[in-house]
Amino acid sequence: MPHHGSSTTSNTGASRTEQDSMGSVQVPLDALWGAQTERARQNFQLSGQRFPVLFIDSLAQLKAAAAEANLACQVLDSSRAAAIIAAVEQLTGGSDLMTHFPLDILQTGSGTSTNMNMNEVLAQLASQTAQLSVHANDHVNASQSSNDVIPSTILISSARALQHQLLPALQHIQQVLTDKAQQLTAVVKTGRTHLMDAMPLTMAQELDCWRAQLAEVGQALAEQLPRLYQLPQGGTAIGTGVNAPTNFSQQFCNALSERLQMPFQPATNRFAGIAGQQTNHLVAGSLSALAASLLKIANDLRWMNSGPLAGLAEIELPALQPGSSIMPGKVNPVIAEAVAMLCIQVQGNCHSVAMAAQQGNFQLNVMLPLIGFLQLQSIELLTNGCYALADQAIAGFTVKHDTIAANVSRNPILVTALNAKIGYDKAAQIAKTAYQQQRPIAVVAAEMTDLTEAELAQLLDPKRLTE
Repeated sequence: MPHHGSSTTSNTGASRTEQDSMGSVQVPLDALWGAQTERARQNFQLSGQRFPVLFIDSLAQLKAAAAEANLACQVLDSSRAAAIIAAVEQLTGGSDLMTHFPLDILQTGSGTSTNMNMNEVLAQLASQTAQLSVHANDHVNASQSSNDVIPSTILISSARALQHQLLPALQHIQQVLTDKAQQLTAVVKTGRTHLMDAMPLTMAQELDCWRAQLAEVGQALAEQLPRLYQLPQGGTAIGTGVNAPTNFSQQFCNALSERLQMPFQPATNRFAGIAGQQTNHLVAGSLSALAASLLKIANDLRWMNSGPLAGLAEIELPALQPGSSIMPGKVNPVIAEAVAMLCIQVQGNCHSVAMAAQQGNFQLNVMLPLIGFLQLQSIELLTNGCYALADQAIAGFTVKHDTIAANVSRNPILVTALNAKIGYDKAAQIAKTAYQQQRPIAVVAAEMTDLTEAELAQLLDPKRLTE
């Protein structure tokens, strides 16, 4: 149970004296945390960034599952185990959860400060509620180390975010693309390679291409979940499991799986889960791949929307806000631009996770808080990006049929369809002539070949060429 000394009043307000292995420290009077958290709060004021709610909630759920496992392993008595579990429920059920977790992301690389923050808060709550002595280290942290707690919490929170947030968002944008494509099967447009006119395709085919890209990356992300379910919890300091009962890992995973309704299992090699961050590196790569696909879609939408007079002007995205502080009437593709920036941020996060994953010196990676923060940020950004792009851009864009039809009719690349009849060189002459004279391909081809108008009409039919 946290030691309480006499209350004093500091320059910043009322405080109390708390003790830890380094001595005494003044802690805000109403704070649930203790001495170790307070030292970290004062030491680490580097970024102003905090762990997200999902990470803190997952860490609390881990502590409840650990209490259940410690009870089953006879490490904790039933009263203390119940008090810790009740404290978790009280903490996670309240609206002020994050006020109790003030620590900066950029802290000790094991995340020990945040682990102790949770231990101290739960010990305080459990002691107050159950009217018995609950110690942050001896009871809340029993059979654990920050070195297995924080890596496990990263995996748990990432799995929850993927399963409950990002994968549903990916399904949503794929469904929106499918629905939109079904409305546009008859719209034939000019294809583009190298940003230059190419063979035609239907707009439905273009949207289905986007959907297929997202489906492939979504499958890769779903395939990461079994890796995220493998937890090193029970390895304690370095993976050997010192100070933890032999069956703690399995009891812990059983309890956590029941609490979160996800199939967590003990890692096959707990050393690797503590010293390495290869799983998070793999997940970050898949998140980056999704960002690349979303960025491609966002940029295609921007190009297709460009204009309204001097651009491609194939579609018109929903007008959401004025686009310029100086040019009246200007409207910009703001959602596509915002999502594009979001994707760049995720790809930068992937690079940072990759570099942090390299810092597994001997038996411990010492950039765990950064990895956890960036993974959850990327998942949240991509989740929001999927919904925004689907609902605020794709679902509501309108097609400029006249512009698209005019571009297709003038497209000299349609001559490609004549290659088998007249050869590449002759077709190239026709294409260049039609472009230079700004005349339809069919008219020029009729003059320069022996093909009849009926043959040319069939061969050059843009709709047929999309099939």
